[in-house]
Amino acid sequence: MKYEAVIGLEIHSELKTTTKIFCGCKTAFGAEQNTQVCPVCLGLPGVLPTINKKVVEFAVKAGLATNCTINKYSKFDRKNYYYPDLPKNWQTSQYDLPIAEHGHVDIEVNGEKKTVRLTRIHMEEDAGKLVHSGNTIKDSAAGSFVDYNRTGVPLIEIVSEPDMHSAAEARAYMEKIKAILEYIDVSNCRMEEGNLRADINVSLRPVGSDKLGTRTEMKNINSFKALEDAINYEIERQQEVLEDGGKIIQETRTFDPERGVTLSMRSKENADDYRYMPEPDLPPIVMTDEEIESYRRELPELPDAACLRLQNELGLSAYDAGVLTASRQTAQYFDAVLKTGADAKLAANWIMSDLAKNLNAAEITIDQSPVDAKRLGEMILLISKGTISSKIGKKVFAEMWDGNTDSAEKIVADKGWVQITDTGAIEQIVKEVIAKNEKAVADYKNGNKKAIGALVGQVMKASQGKANPQTVNELLTKLL
Repeated sequence: MKYEAVIGLEIHSELKTTTKIFCGCKTAFGAEQNTQVCPVCLGLPGVLPTINKKVVEFAVKAGLATNCTINKYSKFDRKNYYYPDLPKNWQTSQYDLPIAEHGHVDIEVNGEKKTVRLTRIHMEEDAGKLVHSGNTIKDSAAGSFVDYNRTGVPLIEIVSEPDMHSAAEARAYMEKIKAILEYIDVSNCRMEEGNLRADINVSLRPVGSDKLGTRTEMKNINSFKALEDAINYEIERQQEVLEDGGKIIQETRTFDPERGVTLSMRSKENADDYRYMPEPDLPPIVMTDEEIESYRRELPELPDAACLRLQNELGLSAYDAGVLTASRQTAQYFDAVLKTGADAKLAANWIMSDLAKNLNAAEITIDQSPVDAKRLGEMILLISKGTISSKIGKKVFAEMWDGNTDSAEKIVADKGWVQITDTGAIEQIVKEVIAKNEKAVADYKNGNKKAIGALVGQVMKASQGKANPQTVNELLTKLL
């Protein structure tokens, strides 16, 4: 029997407020353990929470940006469960009346477009962070410690419908959600810091069936690679169980990225197990149409719109536009390069090739690049004007990347890298190269037109990369 995977994601995103959701404690990442806490977020007796208005604004904007309906009446609820990182023994969340619901986002995988529906977006507080002494929770942790700094940090939970059927689709969906949250500037989305993480629900059903199978859930996946690896492993594991005549158990599992396997943690809870009840200490959130529309007007250009703009206005391919708008930082960098007057296609090529290669090697993001957008744009302009060749451009870029803070124009002048455009000077070099490369010349004259490439390379080498390549080609063709 062939099976189809059915996948849904619950994405948790910490919001970039300066204070927590129900108290005035700071939310800064990396502070000393248990120093950003107070009686409210520690759940001490007698305290009362107060809603952070910025959290509501960010949640509404996230809902609008993902095509959700914003509920004008929503409320908080207590989700009751006991765990060491939850000092109150309940999490203040939203249950039956969330802030937003019934949205959708569009993704593309292998050239095929698809719409993933959103069930809901709701606000809640984050729990503390358990730090385990061993490698995994399952089998080698001798003890656990709790840091309550994260307790009360505001979250939105974005719940999808089970519309995805492969790890690639799930990754594309989470990447799109990350891009949207970055564009509207409500979350830092630093996955390595836990700003963005996902719970993954996976089940299998026979191909052609519309009945959902028993699902398992994998908690707190905080990288795109781990997301794909965990889903692929779980699909294989469930398929083996079913093919051997076994049954899938509804449970929560953890993913071990080092071994690439999922491990059972506990049986999966249902909503009834949490004994949801309305939060008596917080009033409901009531919004007007005017307030919702005011937030809508504040939304910036979103990734899909930016992608279309680059194609329609600048003539970039769908692929190039997609890469350049996949993150807010890259899109802003590209727009800043264009403000210098640089050609759009050349700018796209430089950002997607040389800049991307160096960023990946250095393991830094584009906003940390030592080559800022203005200087890259100015260097591209020098290429367009014929002041330098693309080959010299790579040398200029390397200079800037390695710490030279001068403008591209000054670097070129100081290094003597201005392109030779004088036809007479280039012709003299071409004649010398022809005289020294009898075999390549003979190959060319015998019909091997590709042999001219070797001669062009020799001319560029002799001119230290400063000869105009077009002029070199024209002169070689003429003299040969």
